[in-house]
Amino acid sequence: MPSYPIQILLVEDDEIDAEIIQRAFHKQHIGHPLSRASDGLEALQILRGEGNYPGLAQPYLILLDINMPRMNGIEFLQALRQDVALQQSIVFVLTTSNNEEDKIAAYNEHIAGYFLKSSREEFSGFIHLLDAYVRLIEFPAQSLYPYNLQEKRHDTTLSCA
Repeated sequence: MPSYPIQILLVEDDEIDAEIIQRAFHKQHIGHPLSRASDGLEALQILRGEGNYPGLAQPYLILLDINMPRMNGIEFLQALRQDVALQQSIVFVLTTSNNEEDKIAAYNEHIAGYFLKSSREEFSGFIHLLDAYVRLIEFPAQSLYPYNLQEKRHDTTLSCA
């Protein structure tokens, strides 16, 4: 288990679903910091430290809904994987969409897993799985991430020589 907290970014537009997830984390004593974005655009701003957002320190996990306004989950995944500083992000899809095309599109963007928010029992199982994942998986030390927020802010322009 890492000696530092794993940041969790919940990308969820539905207030009720977000509250259920936050309560489940609290009920199961998962103490990792949980941030929330209401759509893919806001999530990218949080991850990049743009606007009023300070950024999210590595390591982090993303819990992503598919059906959202402005930028949906698949569009977010595509943008995430095209960003050199963010492309290694670990993403779990947590959605009501049981659409096979959504599943294929998400797995094509290298997600860690696709989970349906269909029943409390299955959702509870997902929370246990996520907790076990965070406790058992070895993450690189925070200082060893190739693109920390300081480096990203200084490496945003490319020279055309």
